[in-house]
Amino acid sequence: MLPIILCSIAAVAIIAERFWTLKKDKVLPAGLVDKVWQMARQRQLTQQQVSELSQGSPLGRVLAAGLVNRDYDREEMKDAIEEVGGHVSYDLEKYLNTLGTIAAVTPLLGLLGTVVGMIDVFTHITSAGVGNPAELADGISKALITTAAGISVAIPSLMFYRYFRGRVEALTVGMEQEALKLMEILNHRRNRGNARVAQ
Repeated sequence: MLPIILCSIAAVAIIAERFWTLKKDKVLPAGLVDKVWQMARQRQLTQQQVSELSQGSPLGRVLAAGLVNRDYDREEMKDAIEEVGGHVSYDLEKYLNTLGTIAAVTPLLGLLGTVVGMIDVFTHITSAGVGNPAELADGISKALITTAAGISVAIPSLMFYRYFRGRVEALTVGMEQEALKLMEILNHRRNRGNARVAQ
C-alpha cells in the first residue's frame, strides 16, 4: 500500500501543478500579438522588451523567436518559431510522462500486493489448515484492498493524463497560429516597405 499511497500523492501534486501551469491566460495571454505588433509598428520594440516578452509567457517565447529573426526571410523566421515552439511544447508536457507512468504502474502495484497477500493466506492455510473460514475470508479481502487502491489511483491519473495531453496539443496549435499571424503581419509590412523603396 505504501508505494500506492506515494503514487497517489505524486499524482495529486502533478495534477494541481499542471492545472495551474496550463491555464490558457498564462500560456496564451489575450491581446499579446496585437500589443507586440503595435510596439513593432511604432518602433518601440527594443532588445530588452523582446527579452521580457520571452520570459513573460510560453507564447511570448515563441513570438520573441520570430521578432529576433524578423530581419531574415520568411522561411528562416518560420524555422526559428517552430524550433522554439517545439521547446515550449516540451516544457508544457513536463511531468505528464510521470503521471502516465503512475496510471500504468499503480494497478500492477495493487495486483502485486494482492498476490503477496494471497501467498500469505495460502501459506497460513498450509501450516495451520483452513481453521475458521471467516478468518480466511478476512485475509483474502485484505489482500484485495491493494488492487482496489491501485485501480482507484490509476483511473483518475489516466483521465488527467489524457486531458492534459489534449490541452497541451490545443495550446501548442494556438501558439503556432498566433506566431504565424505575427509573422505574416511583419512579413507583409516588410514587403510593403520594400515595394516603396523600389518605387
